[in-house]
Amino acid sequence: MEQDTVSEKYASAKKRVYEIKKFYKHVIFYLMINFFFIGRRIYKDITNGESLIDAFTDIENYDFFFWWAIILIIHAVKVFGFPNVFNKNWEALKIKEFMKTEDEEKRKKL
Repeated sequence: MEQDTVSEKYASAKKRVYEIKKFYKHVIFYLMINFFFIGRRIYKDITNGESLIDAFTDIENYDFFFWWAIILIIHAVKVFGFPNVFNKNWEALKIKEFMKTEDEEKRKKL
């Protein structure tokens, strides 16, 4: 009975790690592709006679970046869950985290 529970926990943890790994790959792919396309569009604008500032501030160069960011946020919420900052448990955990960080900083100073 205990062996089944351990193997179920292991399978669940393995699946969670796989989902997190997929999300990080998605982020890396997102950054690489979007930097390439934005750079290409800015370069194209500059070669068409626009100034560097005009090319960087042209909002149309960032459309793809924006819409894919929405998809990336949805993926993040799916993998990590929606942060519930109005929950009392969240507040208590954050207070403990800040207290621990503060204690560690005091120890480093001594």
